[in-house]
Amino acid sequence: MSAAVQITAARRAGRDVVVHDWPQDAPSCRRVQLALAERVDTRDDLPRVHTLGGVDIGFEDGGRVTRAAAVVLDAATLELRESALARVPTRMPYIPGLLSFREIPGALAALEQLSALPDLVLVDGHGIAHPRRLGVATHLGLVTGLPTIGVAKKRLTGSHDAVPEARGAWIPLVDKGETIGAVLRSRFAVKPIFISSGHRIGLDSALAWTLAALTRYRLPEPTRAADKLASNR
Repeated sequence: MSAAVQITAARRAGRDVVVHDWPQDAPSCRRVQLALAERVDTRDDLPRVHTLGGVDIGFEDGGRVTRAAAVVLDAATLELRESALARVPTRMPYIPGLLSFREIPGALAALEQLSALPDLVLVDGHGIAHPRRLGVATHLGLVTGLPTIGVAKKRLTGSHDAVPEARGAWIPLVDKGETIGAVLRSRFAVKPIFISSGHRIGLDSALAWTLAALTRYRLPEPTRAADKLASNR
């Protein structure tokens, strides 16, 4: 069963999949975000993970074309099994806090080109570490039904203390008294990355899978591979 068929079947069955309109104006997008945030599950609800996915988005033609990449890696060896690249018209401009509405249509197009969906997806972007708790990783998890992890290079919201320099060290990312993610030192003396639950996974498991996917680079292999493809590097 192809990935496109898997996504369509899940939507028809209504299994942990949210279907909604895709507005392009900021007030409507924010209303959708607030409604979707109530559907997010940050408890572990993972299948047996054999494959890890990576998703990242780039842009071409002055931003008019969205260049979306999806990759699938073996969860044990981190070897690349499959990759897909989709180019779609960019549907809306960049608006802070609403990135998922700009990027997810392209991400879905890339995922649908895969022969099969990965068991767990690491997304270049935030999960619930978002002002309305609906970053691109969380949004993607809701509309596909897949477990997702947000792996971001920069903080969007929240605050944190200094992160120890040792590889694997992390501290909580906190917003309004709530732990919304972790600030992880993925490589010694290199800027940390921001890990948060996307959908169907808790923070401890999100951290564990991110650490398992790290090699000698700052980013875990799934998002690193997707980033290279999306950026044409």
